Amino acid sequence: MQHSNSEDATGGQLSRRQLVKYAGVGATLAAAGPFVGVEAAHADPDRQDQATAGAGRADDRIWRAGDHHIHSEYSGDFDTSTNPPTFHKGADAVYPIVTNAIMAKNFGLTWAMCTDHGGPTHSKVNLEQAYPDLLRSRRLVPEVLQFWGMEFDAPAMDHHTLMIPRHADEAKQLFELESRFAKRDPFPADPGRDTEAKMVEFLRVARNMPHKPLVIAHHTSRSATGLGVYGQDLPHEFRNGNDAAPDVYVGFEGAPGHQAGPLNGSARGGYGNHPTYGGYDQATARVGGLWDALLGEGRRWWITATSDSHVHWTRGGTDFWPGEYSKTYVLARQEYHDIMDGLRHGRIFVTTGDLISRLDVTASSQGHSAGSGETVTVSRRDRTDVDVVIRFRPPAGTNGNGDRPQVRRVDLIVGQVTGPSVDRDADTNPTTAVVARFGPRDWRQQGAQYVVRHTLRDVGVDSYLRVRGTSTDEAEPLADGLESPWSDLWFYSNPVFVRVR
Repeated sequence: MQHSNSEDATGGQLSRRQLVKYAGVGATLAAAGPFVGVEAAHADPDRQDQATAGAGRADDRIWRAGDHHIHSEYSGDFDTSTNPPTFHKGADAVYPIVTNAIMAKNFGLTWAMCTDHGGPTHSKVNLEQAYPDLLRSRRLVPEVLQFWGMEFDAPAMDHHTLMIPRHADEAKQLFELESRFAKRDPFPADPGRDTEAKMVEFLRVARNMPHKPLVIAHHTSRSATGLGVYGQDLPHEFRNGNDAAPDVYVGFEGAPGHQAGPLNGSARGGYGNHPTYGGYDQATARVGGLWDALLGEGRRWWITATSDSHVHWTRGGTDFWPGEYSKTYVLARQEYHDIMDGLRHGRIFVTTGDLISRLDVTASSQGHSAGSGETVTVSRRDRTDVDVVIRFRPPAGTNGNGDRPQVRRVDLIVGQVTGPSVDRDADTNPTTAVVARFGPRDWRQQGAQYVVRHTLRDVGVDSYLRVRGTSTDEAEPLADGLESPWSDLWFYSNPVFVRVR
């Protein structure tokens, strides 16, 4: 159905007021019946025209929206006056796991992940208390694939997603990793847990597990004090971790959560020291910045967008519901394994405010083509032009604010891949630039989607290309203040690589 501002339930579905009421009081069993949100109602058209997306998409993979950073009532606190510490639910985030799943489903997500905070002996809380609730939530809301994991207390760094593959011993796997490596898990505290070497050890252990997890950094620059002046997370730490486990440590949040902060007078994203730009972390938003520096080394390093949901803004928090504002789309089948495969290999685009519901970026040369996360190879001996096709589609209905946002511009960004940097803390790629900007007069409509075509001439060196778009008229995303997040929307693709041989 199209999203409606109506407060009444129609057709047996739940109104927005009822959903918020259920979420607030935790009456989630009553709300667990079937209903759909904006994107869920339009899955079939995606499937029907997926074959036109290019790059051999002839299987049943379609773009599936999700969120890998969501908190439940198990983000609580610990009374350390007792031994072992006594855990209290609901101190930091307040909603049951199943409530988050219901709201994720309502706002069009098909996969989601519970990522609760750690703490002293939290590994045992996860194993004995939270995991049984996750299993119940999976039974109650089977339409949403619900991953197991946590917001990992990364040694020497800020928080990270630790996503565990779905398998029979997933709970034991998380317990092993959290109890051995999370810096806040020991009681009494162990300073030896909070070192860069311990983080690398953790990633190497994870890399060698038969069921490889995924690790994605959260709110990368939230502790930064200026542009390029980093806090807890330093560029060399991303490089060291990616070197240690390139198929486990694969990216960071491009758009952090807490995007509803301005609606209650707080900084967007909770970035109180140095702001976000268009809702995106400086590491992503700055053309030629840290993300481009990592891509310029040839690293397969991806961005995502999450809610970091704790407490909804209508109840005094700074958050939207999972999927209400930010979405991470993965090109995948509706299977746990394939969702993780898409995240691991960069078949991802991100958007805020439901600016778009689909984005396909294809680079082609000499009969070969590649999409996001992939590589197309061109020969020096032949013509080295690369044809780029960008296809995007707005949602069929209104977004979570009742708006129908419009894409005003699409940018094509290209940078060179020059190999490992001598400076492990380098955070710029001077070769990266916006090479083309497209407005509504530059794209043509094909059915429900819009198509932009552009040719990169004489690509003589290894390169990558990526795409972003916006609802604004800003040439570059501006530093955020207290403007409504609904008026400042952006989407970003992940890169396509070009190898010249």
